[in-house]
Amino acid sequence: MANQEHLEILRQGVETWNKWRLEHATIQPDLSNADLTDAILIYANLSEAILSEADLRCTDLSNAALSNAALSNADLTDAILSEADLSYTNLSEADLSNANLIGAHLGRANLKEANLNKADLRVATVDGTVFADVDLSAVTGLDTIHHYGPSTIGFDTIYRSHGDIPEAFLKGAGVDDTFIAYIRSLVGKANAYYSCFISYSSKDNAFARRLYNDLQSHNVRCWFAPEDLKWGEKIRTGIYEAIRLHDKLLLILSKDSVASGWVEQEVKTALAREKKEKRTLLFPVRVDRAVFDSPFDWAIEIRHERNIGDFTRWKNHDDYQKAFTRLLRALKTEAQKETDLRLHPIIVVAA
Repeated sequence: MANQEHLEILRQGVETWNKWRLEHATIQPDLSNADLTDAILIYANLSEAILSEADLRCTDLSNAALSNAALSNADLTDAILSEADLSYTNLSEADLSNANLIGAHLGRANLKEANLNKADLRVATVDGTVFADVDLSAVTGLDTIHHYGPSTIGFDTIYRSHGDIPEAFLKGAGVDDTFIAYIRSLVGKANAYYSCFISYSSKDNAFARRLYNDLQSHNVRCWFAPEDLKWGEKIRTGIYEAIRLHDKLLLILSKDSVASGWVEQEVKTALAREKKEKRTLLFPVRVDRAVFDSPFDWAIEIRHERNIGDFTRWKNHDDYQKAFTRLLRALKTEAQKETDLRLHPIIVVAA
């Protein structure tokens, strides 16, 4: 049970509480089992406090300091924890359903078996955070989380989430790219899209970055050098291995990429793999008309033999979305196309 003296001081307001904390820095506040529903605790210093099994429903804890606090089994349903410092906090088995955790700091926090149903974690920060035995399928903003280091994602979390976890989040948490490829199959789901290696010139980074972010948000597994090339790894070795592991090479054609020796080697590697495996690997899209004027053999082969996606007006929102929708449709796996056809059959009506 809560220490009644500590509870009474807190009820006098945040200013009184924070002053008492400063004057009694060696005391660990005990607010366990306390009923703090609807309390306004903005900027409250609750670091290292014991809040286990406390009722914090609808409590406003935005910008509160909760680092090293014990919040296991606490009821934080609908709580406002935006920008709160929850680093090193024990939130195991806490109920955070519908909680506002926008911008919260969750480095080294323990979320084992926490209820995160409809919790909002947009732009929250994590580093060494424990996501063990939790269902992440209904969490908002996982793909916007800032990762400052790897976190723990349990197998139980993958199964409880039915594999419905944004790949951007998994990659940021340090999950191996090869393992990500098999997650959906582990939970009995086919991949909706082919995975992609993005080949481009660094001078086209703005377009490549936009395309990568949008593909990630649609759960298309991508390899993008600025995000996925490991520190210290030999560049060429990493690239060849990534091309080998991904289903398609998404080639961004421009005046700069057509003139790039690196891009040429990546294309030739993909073309060689096509001949060996007897299947289409290369998916070219263009942002200008340079490929049609290029004298290089590989560029001539592409413009003569491939239908090239047109992103020349990518800076225009509507034109970009139209082209992106076509690209997504082209990247769908055969299994997904069959599923779509079963769910939305084409009906031909005689005139």
